[in-house]
Amino acid sequence: MPDTSTTPITMWGSLLDALDELGELDDTLIYLIIGDNGASAEGTMTGTTNEGFTINHMEDIEDDAYKIAHQGDLGTPLSYNHYAIGWAHAMDTPYQWTKQVASHWGGTRNGTIVSWPNGIAARGEIRKQFAHVIDVAPSVLQAAGIPEPHTVNGITQRPYEGTPMNYSFDDADAPERHTTQYFEMLGNRAIFHSGWTAVAKHKDPWLSSSHGLDDDVWELYNVEEDWTQSHDVAPEQPEKLAELERLFLIQAARFNVLPMDVRSAERFNGELVGRPQLVKGDSQTFYSGMKRMSENSVVNVKNKSFTVTARIVVPDGGADGVLIAQGGAYGGWSVYLTGGGLAFAYNLGGVQTEYTRADAPLAKGEHEVRMHFAYDGGGLGKGGMVTLSHDDTEVASGRVTRTLPFFFSMDETVDIGADLATPVSGDYGPTGNEFTGGIVWIRIDLGDDDHSHLADAEHRMQIAMTRQ
Repeated sequence: MPDTSTTPITMWGSLLDALDELGELDDTLIYLIIGDNGASAEGTMTGTTNEGFTINHMEDIEDDAYKIAHQGDLGTPLSYNHYAIGWAHAMDTPYQWTKQVASHWGGTRNGTIVSWPNGIAARGEIRKQFAHVIDVAPSVLQAAGIPEPHTVNGITQRPYEGTPMNYSFDDADAPERHTTQYFEMLGNRAIFHSGWTAVAKHKDPWLSSSHGLDDDVWELYNVEEDWTQSHDVAPEQPEKLAELERLFLIQAARFNVLPMDVRSAERFNGELVGRPQLVKGDSQTFYSGMKRMSENSVVNVKNKSFTVTARIVVPDGGADGVLIAQGGAYGGWSVYLTGGGLAFAYNLGGVQTEYTRADAPLAKGEHEVRMHFAYDGGGLGKGGMVTLSHDDTEVASGRVTRTLPFFFSMDETVDIGADLATPVSGDYGPTGNEFTGGIVWIRIDLGDDDHSHLADAEHRMQIAMTRQ
């Protein structure tokens, strides 16, 4: 039997078994929400070997010939594949539309199982009252007899926006209490109210927005009679539609939905959309052992010049391995030693990896090595020049023709002293790539300056003047 001890199903099964052994299972309120918010439609009309192409608005990089040539990679560690749009629609049947399309129930509605043997007398029954995921927390508090917190550590809390659904647990015919709910994502929006939904799809998940919000067409459905939202009755009931459109705006203003942001991929890059960043400033220093840092936990090097400097110690016999890596085999960059020499790799979505390598290996002792990437500018996702230096002496140069504009990876990270998970570079494998020397520190500096940490101020002035 294969070892499944770390799979989510097994972990949850172990938790339930433990509760049962403790005699607490029948007193435990369990919610099982089946799915998240619909099958995804970012896979293009013909599927993709790497979902990152769609998210980075780089679908052009992967033509049909490439997909056919790499079809054997699908479902293996050599791809980050995603099914075609048609499969997303099929998996969201009987509803219209898909994930990201919050207007239609194909992008929002999920089945849910609730178990609480000693708290719910009913067994195996179905409830039809409207409920939303924001109702779960208030339901748990009510079941536990705990009041909603109004202050935490002296800070006034916003009231819960959900409605406890406990009233329906033992009364299948109880009048619905959660009677109004807005939905919005990337401009796709809807309002549910007392058995009706008014919906407006602004954009398809695989396309950028091409028109204004005011140009969207609203649809109207009586979901008490038409629960799959199949028959648009907006032409027959314009007054009802207008009432619900107004209600959406009221709810949107009340719950801070406005102004609506219709950008998609751009929102992965907080600098482009003005989102507060976890890490501020133009430089960040790392030390040996720091690993699995998320993309938002490090300074943003996308669409700009930057320098990576490392103070390292090379032992007898030389050193190899990764100094710092961001991302993985489906997009990212890495600074490392191979054959004892400094190297830089930029991986463009797994389609191509461009290398700059120094020929000469580093001698024994302490060194400061540096990679400077001079961004071309003139827009997003452009290329740039790479310069590698040993102890302030240039040892190699190369070029990156194109870069990832919005994000490197959903699940790969920044690692110091190794490249965990999938490897950015083909010069090393997914394991055994740890740096075999010593790392004193590694620093990322943003900007056009190559940020030598060896040259004194007068020397740096001379270098700057020679570039005029």
